[in-house]
Amino acid sequence: MKAAGLEGTGTFAPLRQQVFAVLWVATIIGNTGSFIRDVASSWLVTELSATPAAVSLVQAAATLPVFLLAIPAGVLSDILDRRKFLIAVQLLLASASLCLLTLSAMGLQSVSSLVALTFIGGIGAALVAPTWQAIVPELVQRQDVKGAVALNSLGINISRAIGPALGGLLLAWFGAAVTYGVDVITYVFVVAALLWWRRGTPEDDALAERFFGAFRAGLRYARSSRELHVVLIRAAVFFAFSSAIWALLPLVARQLLGGDASFYGMLLGAVGAGAVCGALVMPRLRARLDADGLLLAAAIVTAAVMGVLSLAPPQWAAVAALLACGAAWITALTTLNSTAQSILPNWVRGRSLAVYLTVFNGAMTGGSLAWGAIAEAVGVPSALGIAAIGLLCVGLGFHRVKLPRGEAELVPSNHWPEPLTAQPVENDRGPVLILIEYIVDRKDRPAFLKALASLSHERRRDGAYGWGVTEDAADPSRVVEWFMVESWAEHMRQHRRVSKADADVQQEVRAYHQGLEPPAVQHLLAINRPHIKGK
Repeated sequence: MKAAGLEGTGTFAPLRQQVFAVLWVATIIGNTGSFIRDVASSWLVTELSATPAAVSLVQAAATLPVFLLAIPAGVLSDILDRRKFLIAVQLLLASASLCLLTLSAMGLQSVSSLVALTFIGGIGAALVAPTWQAIVPELVQRQDVKGAVALNSLGINISRAIGPALGGLLLAWFGAAVTYGVDVITYVFVVAALLWWRRGTPEDDALAERFFGAFRAGLRYARSSRELHVVLIRAAVFFAFSSAIWALLPLVARQLLGGDASFYGMLLGAVGAGAVCGALVMPRLRARLDADGLLLAAAIVTAAVMGVLSLAPPQWAAVAALLACGAAWITALTTLNSTAQSILPNWVRGRSLAVYLTVFNGAMTGGSLAWGAIAEAVGVPSALGIAAIGLLCVGLGFHRVKLPRGEAELVPSNHWPEPLTAQPVENDRGPVLILIEYIVDRKDRPAFLKALASLSHERRRDGAYGWGVTEDAADPSRVVEWFMVESWAEHMRQHRRVSKADADVQQEVRAYHQGLEPPAVQHLLAINRPHIKGK
């Protein structure tokens, strides 16, 4: 009898494809090692310094690099060989864990060394996160992409359920050096799997983006996408308050609940187990609640858990509470991530997801530092109580800021004709000024300008750095839309980026055009003024 979901296009269907299955198992092993390492570092810092500020500093050191480097990492994932890039970063992470092992074995570990090496580990995590997401379409067939994304989330939470508990046991029984050693061994499996994977060589593309151009294009898109702004705002407020539970959990385990390292690992394991359970019941929840309802429910449950922990409950009650927290956490993560995925076109998906990761980790980093400082001032229980009340308030308040539905058709429309040129244009020639002339009846002017304003967001998202609209002083019915692109190559990429949803907006604008011929389009290239001697 075959496992449910392995046939057809179910969630487990991607596991039929060998490359994906091998890398999926390898990432579970690697992530398990990372959670083992994090448990050791988080607990070890409580032995070196029991102050909330020191404990929260380690958490901040893990998330700050993702905040700083997620966007450059997203760009690198688009322009480098992803397999070689992943191998190099895995070796960097293994080196950091090897240093942690050596310092612990020699008894030289300190808060400073823990923070520094945790920061290096965070750099590695920042570099690989967008790339792991970007390679999924390469590993599975198109119809299995959604299932592969869901399996990746499930794999992370399997690691979250196993890693912390195993790390706590290893730390309690064998000490920090052995615990870090187990993490080093896990990188062997990940690197071996990546070396085994024979990735195809991508075809040369004359319009392939370079780092700084791709970086600017990604930021332009993020700046101009109002739907992405809503997701980022909702993520920032949720994670800023909910980060308190992660920043203060080691102190909750040691000071409020009187536990040891193995108990701390059990608490984190409960979070992972709750997340796995939450992922399994997510389809039923989505059938009853929309994205906004799911995020509100996650905020209420997380706030309730922080409130319970602030009361120093029995250990069994704390484990039960963190099971519920894990389910709420995965609900919030998957809701926000899937919403972001649904509103992003493929050409900028990695970079825009990197912007989301930047906001997520920025909120976690800033929140960790802030809640550590607050706990220093008023104590851990009061800090958890304040965070619980704050999360409940922002959850209810921002429930009115509705998440986008993500129903637009974002595949390229390819409906723009090739520009007419007298001779071939060099790709780096620019900037380029595009003029589109419409003939619009006076009575249609307000509706036309409203539709044109919606179109301006699409122009900017797809590559324009300037946009405007003018009218002919002699004939006000002649309206000219203009936008500027930094180079001819970028404008050619813009042709590829226009989606079917964008084409519908353009058609709405063109419906007001009164001319017998389509709107006239001109492409004007900048002329570099020649140098004149003596001037």
